Amino acid sequence: MLFYALTMLAAGIGIPFLAAFNSALGRHIGAPATAAVVLLCVALSAAVVVCLLTGVQGVGKLATAPRHLFLGGLFVAFYILSVTFIAPHFGVGNAIVVVVFGQLISAAVIDHFGLVGAPIAPLSLMRAAGLSFMALGVLITVSAR
Repeated sequence: MLFYALTMLAAGIGIPFLAAFNSALGRHIGAPATAAVVLLCVALSAAVVVCLLTGVQGVGKLATAPRHLFLGGLFVAFYILSVTFIAPHFGVGNAIVVVVFGQLISAAVIDHFGLVGAPIAPLSLMRAAGLSFMALGVLITVSAR
């Protein structure tokens, strides 16, 4: 469990850097959409290397996978494009705070209803209170800019 938590902590630490680097690249080249394409190409290359190092698996089952399971790619593209366009104007910190709040809301909905095969974890009063405090934190953080 500690490995999982530390890996996700590292991923979380990396997201603001991703936003900062890619928005800076978009400003530098004057083309945020092109910067997003470059980021996605670098990400694809890294994923291919990991896939090759760990042994290519599951390719044969891709043809039978439900098509809606591929929507994750659209969410990644939307995130990359939106943060690359928005962060230079809204601030990396503000963008990430609002993104994290959105993640918490969607995670609570996914868990509550067990969407996409996730284990069901009903939204408790305590968890709803935590989300409310997070909403207040987002408002304070964004308005304190």
